[in-house]
Amino acid sequence: MNDAIKDSVLACSGLSMVYQEGEMRTPVFDDLSLTVKRGETVAIVGASGAGKSTLLHLLGGLDTPTAGDVFVDGQKMSSLGDTARGELRNRALGFIYQFHHLLPEFTALENVMLPVMLSGKDVKEASARATELLEAVGLGHRLSHKPGELSGGERQRAAVARAMANRPACILGDEPTGNLDERTAATVFELMLKLNKEQGTSLVMVTHDRRLAARLDRVVELVEGKLQPVALKAE
Repeated sequence: MNDAIKDSVLACSGLSMVYQEGEMRTPVFDDLSLTVKRGETVAIVGASGAGKSTLLHLLGGLDTPTAGDVFVDGQKMSSLGDTARGELRNRALGFIYQFHHLLPEFTALENVMLPVMLSGKDVKEASARATELLEAVGLGHRLSHKPGELSGGERQRAAVARAMANRPACILGDEPTGNLDERTAATVFELMLKLNKEQGTSLVMVTHDRRLAARLDRVVELVEGKLQPVALKAE
């Protein structure tokens, strides 16, 4: 392991992914490398079907690559058992999807408490952390509301709070504003940047919106199975 990977919050080396169905092989990408520094924000852009979400799932340890390695907080994911891998994911990574994936039967407070409790904290500590985050995202008055009682923007803000619950080293966002209207998307994006600055959490975001991507520290594009740097000018 080189020093860049050892000091990174998230990295991959020689990453390849091939889907196999019978004798048909469908390569998605081959020999990808990416390193994300602490506090850095990175956008992954590319055409629909290029494999952006697949890459994000591999970086988050939600899927297993055909070849290559993923490192989270300096630890090689493939060297860990299922339990240890799940614990590392819960501690070091936060996930925000295009759709909020909040549990409908739980309140906003309970949804944000859940990852804190899964990390071993008691109810009192989990409640305090969840309340702090929900207040930070402007939902302090909606703690007892269930997802069905929240607007789309409020649900996504609650999802951002949940992703930050365990003070992760890195947030992985898969089109986190893609299901919102332009104004609400801008609000949620600003919130993500604000929390990135305040808490020093890295952000890796897959997005089709190049205007948002241009505001991150670095942009890479997935083209024909390869990652290449892109220079975008922020508006």
